[in-house]
Amino acid sequence: MDRLGSRCPLPSCVRPSALVCLLILTTSFLTLPTLRTLVLQLHSAVTGSYVSGTHSIVFVNCPNEQTARDIARYFWKGEIEEATEILLLIKTKTSKVLMLSSYIRLLHPFEIPEVFSLAMNQGDVHYLKWFEEAVED
Repeated sequence: MDRLGSRCPLPSCVRPSALVCLLILTTSFLTLPTLRTLVLQLHSAVTGSYVSGTHSIVFVNCPNEQTARDIARYFWKGEIEEATEILLLIKTKTSKVLMLSSYIRLLHPFEIPEVFSLAMNQGDVHYLKWFEEAVED
C-alpha cells in the first residue's frame, strides 16, 4: 500500500500539502498590511524611535474658518481641545530638519509643538535650482 498522500488517483489531483501552502500564502498576502503595521508599532515601542511612513498628513479644504474649527478638535491630556492655529511653512534642506526642530522647541510655547517634514520629490526646476543655491549647507 502507498503512503498516504504520496499518489493521487487522478492525474489532475492536487495534493493536500499544496492546498495548505496555497492557503498559507493567500492568508499571508491578505494580512500583510496588518502584520506590517503591527511590526512597525512593536519596533517603535521597543526602540522608542519613529518609523518612516507610519503617519500621514491630510490636507482638508474647508469653506470657512468655523468648519475648520469644528474639524480641528483634538485630545490633549484627556480633554478635548479647540485652538486657532496658524500654519507656518518653512522650506529647508532635509539635512537641517533636526536642527530646525530643536530650535522651534526652544521658542515654541506648546509643550509638544507640531513639527514634521515632507521631502520635496518634484517641483519647478528653476525654483529648486534657486533653492539649492539660496539655502546654505
